[in-house]
Order: sequence, then structure tokens, then C-alpha cells
Amino acid sequence: MKVYETPHLRNVALIGHGGCGKTSLVSAMLFDMGAVNRMGRVDDGTTVTDFDPDEIERKISLQTGLAYGEWRKIKINLLDTPGYANFLAEARSAMRVADAALVVVDAVAGVEVQTQKVWGYAEEFSLPRIVVVNRMDRERASFLRTLESLQAAFGRQVVPLAIPLGEEKGFVGVADLVADKADVYSDDASGKFQQVAVPPEVSEAANAWREKLVEMVAESNEDLIETFFDKGTLSQEDLVRGLRNAVLQGKLFPVVPTSSSRNVGLHPLLDAIVDLLPSPADRGAATGSAGAGKEASRLPAADAPLSAFVFKTIADPHAGRISLFRVYSGVLKADSTVHNTTRDVGERLGALELLQGKTQTPVPEMHAGDLGAVAKLKETQTGDTLADKAHPIAYAGVTFPEPATTFAIEPKTRGDDDKISHALHRLMEEDPVLKLSRDAQTHEMLLSGMGQLHIEVVVARLRKRYKVEVNLKKPKIPYRETIKSSAEGHGRHKKQTGGHGQFADCKIRMKPLARGGDFQFVDDIFGGSIPKNYIPAVEKGIQDARTKGFVAGYPMVDFQVELYDGQYHDVDSSEMAFKIAGSLAYKDAVAKCRPTLLEPVMKVEIAVPEEYAGAVMGDLSSRRGRPQGMEPRGGGLQVIRAEVPMSEMLAYDADLTSMTGGRGSYHMEMSHYDEVPSHLQEKIAASARAERGDAKEEE
Repeated sequence: MKVYETPHLRNVALIGHGGCGKTSLVSAMLFDMGAVNRMGRVDDGTTVTDFDPDEIERKISLQTGLAYGEWRKIKINLLDTPGYANFLAEARSAMRVADAALVVVDAVAGVEVQTQKVWGYAEEFSLPRIVVVNRMDRERASFLRTLESLQAAFGRQVVPLAIPLGEEKGFVGVADLVADKADVYSDDASGKFQQVAVPPEVSEAANAWREKLVEMVAESNEDLIETFFDKGTLSQEDLVRGLRNAVLQGKLFPVVPTSSSRNVGLHPLLDAIVDLLPSPADRGAATGSAGAGKEASRLPAADAPLSAFVFKTIADPHAGRISLFRVYSGVLKADSTVHNTTRDVGERLGALELLQGKTQTPVPEMHAGDLGAVAKLKETQTGDTLADKAHPIAYAGVTFPEPATTFAIEPKTRGDDDKISHALHRLMEEDPVLKLSRDAQTHEMLLSGMGQLHIEVVVARLRKRYKVEVNLKKPKIPYRETIKSSAEGHGRHKKQTGGHGQFADCKIRMKPLARGGDFQFVDDIFGGSIPKNYIPAVEKGIQDARTKGFVAGYPMVDFQVELYDGQYHDVDSSEMAFKIAGSLAYKDAVAKCRPTLLEPVMKVEIAVPEEYAGAVMGDLSSRRGRPQGMEPRGGGLQVIRAEVPMSEMLAYDADLTSMTGGRGSYHMEMSHYDEVPSHLQEKIAASARAERGDAKEEE
């Protein structure tokens, strides 16, 4: 297998809204590069990068797929990323190791919700971009309308590199504005074309767009703008050189029209990737930590010390853990030993693999800039750095978004809890966004992800990969109880049986504490009215009773108990008797202290386009939300901050999608507990009592 040196590599992430044809575009590019024998199709599950059974079944990308091909002696690594909101974390991790991005846009829909999100990610990683207006053969496709949509969203720096010859079913080729030639394709999706002069019917438009392209290239460079003013144009050499520099610096974003399903326009796109997008060498040194607060950098060169970054993990039930990596510096060799600097452990590598979707091809070594995979590393996980132990460096890991949706998960078959936990931890290695926890109060196993579709995919994988069937349900709200006033309580336990009896008497004062105070016990006994050895039993009785609550059976918090008096009997008193007396004193006091329910309140941050801000604010008010402020964010978004009860946010993912047409996103985290409005308390208490009754019947 051929080994490629750093200048002969291009690492390109395909990003865009779901359904714009990224996966089909990858298939067509691989076919035209001769990497595969036929063009795969999404609808029949034959694409290279959508090979997971769930992807084939749902006909959408759920994870990043890696593939490669050669074009003009340059190896192009393609990272095919998901475009649906629930799986955008995959796109983010792919862009972390890419050197450039193809932003794919549907020729009918134009700029969509996730187009703007992934464009923002590309900005964050400073990735040069080429925009692909795909699916030009669709009914109602319009290159000009889509271009207007792009320029409105991202500025006039979005400029055509080629324009289409025809549209919809009449889309037969492209006119290259730089070469001033046209490619007319055959209609058999073979990718064969004839290069001809620009047809007369589009020559006027082509000339006008070429002049705009020349003007934009000139504007991007001080030397070129002077030449442009002097001569009124740029030479072909200046145009080509200036265009590449402008793209590399993120000053221009060329646009190319294509139809991936009919394999039209792919050759100019592949040429543009080779000619305009950077190699790893063009991107310069990568920086990381050398430990002890020191920064280190590595040049993307074969003679530099080895460093590689693991950007994705695949949890294969048969092959084990497969780690996908990028070599940032040096040469990585198969069957060598490297050091995981993130975890400070050694790792023995086996075979290095190039991935063509799920097909693995072994290679003896990989040079700086290349992407590959290795199986069965023992300690290494996503975000870890592998390096030469003598020259340590650790790169910053991928920052993943916090989960937005949580479901309670339980096995359909009793006794499968351990099996579920093991399988989910394997899936969490593959998908770092997933979070698994157990609520200490409700005892539910909670699975958190980016949305309902994300969780449904996880459940499907549990069933198919690990043969575990589970039920999903809304999580229980971990309500609590507290008191609003002070009171005294008296607990007396006296029981006479044959032999020793039982006797204990205690008096307590109960008062509320500030929110978050939990529980405090104060021993204020003087004169030995209760012996010291029995006082812990009184506290234990109160502790046990408070976990069962008073209003609705939820734990009682934020109160103090002061034990100030009592009685005992030399023969009949015992720890058990004082434990019972303590619980009786608690119940007597709490009934007089105006007990009330507390609910968890979430701190919520919602990003929505400005036109939806009013509707979202109104909806939050209907959910008993308290707005905390609103501020603008780039891309025409407004960020709304509010505090909202958890019980009102359980189905917010679907509701926000419905309100904003999928253009809103949100994040929430626990803020504090607050009192439940009185008109809702009895309803919650009745529901809790009914649930406890059902549980007892089941037992």
C-alpha cells in the first residue's frame, strides 16, 4: 500500500444540514477517484461511509465515516459527518482533525439550520472552506437562489468558482470560471465529460461572475489590488495564486455546483480540493502541553518527534475497540510502542489500518497529517494523545456539548441491570456525549443524550449489538420536602411485654435552614436526661423518618433538630426504643412546621434565531420559567437565559424543535430547589401516593 508524505495529503470534512447529500457526494468522489468500482446509494444502503445497520435502516448518517482516494497523485481523506442536530458532536470531532471543510448545501433548500451551526464550528477551528451546491438535478433547484441564501448568511466572500450548465433535469455540466472552460457530462452517471468552450447561452453570465471573482481575489491581497487598479484585471497566474491564498486565509469561500446522484460536476470539485485547500504542511505546527504548565509544538514533518491524536472510537462487539487517529508529527509505525501522554501509560500498537468505510487496509507506517485506525488499544480513549515518550506532548481533547435530554432506562428482563451498564459503557466509549448516571433519590438509571432520536439510536444499538432490551420513560422528578416555620415535638415510645419492656422519651425543637442546608442535629441535653449512648439513636430515628418525608414521601431537607430533653429507664430503655421515639418526635414536630414541597429548578440557556425569540419567551412563561436575560450572538441568534422547573422541561427537546422548525438549541443544568406553588402540591402528593400504592401491589 502506498505511503503518502505530508504535502501530498488533504484532510477534508464534509459538513452540512442533514439530507443535503454529503454521503452520496463522498460515494461519487470515491468512484471518480477510482477508489471504488461503483457509486453507492443511500436508499439501498450501498454507500461506503454509511455502513452501520442503523444508518442503512434510517437512511441518515449517525456517525463520522472515513474514506480516501487519490486525485492527481494527492491522497484525499474524506470525513463524512452527520448533519442532524442530535449527532452534530460527530461533525465537531471530525473538524478537530480536518484541515478544510466542504460545506454541502441543497440546491433547493439553500442554507438550513445545521448549515449555520457547522459553519460556526468551521470558523472555530479556522478551517478553509469550499461550498458545494449539491443536488442541482432536483426539481426546483436554483443555483442563484441558493447563492443568495449563502451570501445572506455568510457574506459576499462566498463566490462562485463555477456556474451550472442548466438546472433540474437539464443540469448537464459546469462552466469553470477560472479555466474559462466548460465540462459537459454524459447522462449515464459514469462521470465522463467533454471539455468545451463555455456555451453561448451562459457566456455572458460566466463573464460577469468571473469579473466578480477576479475583483474579490484582488480585494483579498494588497499587492493584487494595486495590480487590479492599474490593469483592470488580473493575469491567470495572479488569479490562481491569489485565489488559493485567499481560500487558505479564510477570506474567500468558493462555490461549486454538483449533482452527486448523476455524478455531474465532481471533477472541478476534486481539482479545487487539490489546488485550493491546504495540506497538513500548509496548516503549520500543532500546539499542546508538555506538562508542568509548559507549552509544546510539533511541525507536521516526518523528521519531527511522533505525535498522534485519537479523535474517535468505534466499539465493535467483535473486533473490540477501534481507535481513529490523526498523525500530527513524525512517522507512526505498525507494531511499535508509543506513550499515551494523556493517561501516562504505554501502548503497544498492532497493525495500522486505512479505513474505506468499514473496510480496513493494513499499512506499515503513516506520515504526519494522515488519518488511520488501530485496533485493541488497552487504555486509549477518544481525545487522547499518543507520542514519543522521550518527547511528550498532549493535545487538547475535543470539547463535546453537554447532553440536552434525559430518559430513565430500565431492563425489560429483570436482572439485566449489569448487562445494560456494561453495554452502555461500551457505547459511551464510542459516543462521549452519552452520559449514564443513577439518581440517588429515585434510584433510576438515567441515560442522557442530545435528543430523543439520539437516545432511540442508542437503544437500537443495545438491542442489535448486545442483545439487551430496555424500556425508556420520562425520569421521575426528584422532589424534596422542607418546613417553613419552627415548632417543638415530643416522641414517647413505651411498650410492656413479658420480661424487659421498651421505653424512651425525647423532646425536640425543629426549625428551617437556608436552602441547601440539608439537615443538622444539635445535642442540647443537660443533666443526663438522656444518656450519651442513646443520643445517636435519636438522630438515627429522625434520619430514617426524614427520608420518607411527610407531605408526599420525598426526603425532608433544610431543617435543624435540637434535642433538648427526654427521659429514660435503667432497665427498659434501649437504642431501638430511642430510635423509635426520635422518629415519633420528628413526625409530631414536622406536622406543626408548615411542611411544603420543593422542586428542582434548572438553569436553561436557549439559542434561537431572533424571529423566534418572542415565541420562546412566551412558552417559557407558560412553563413557570423566570427569564434571566437575553443577548445577541453571531449568526442572527438570540441567547435566552431562564430558570425553569425541571418538571416543565422533560419534553422540551421536541417542543423547541416544533416552535423553531429545528433551528433552536438549548442546554440546561441543575440550579437550585424552590418551593412548588401550592395549587400544584396536592396533585404531586396524590400522584406520589398512587405510585407508592402501585409499587406495594407489585411487591
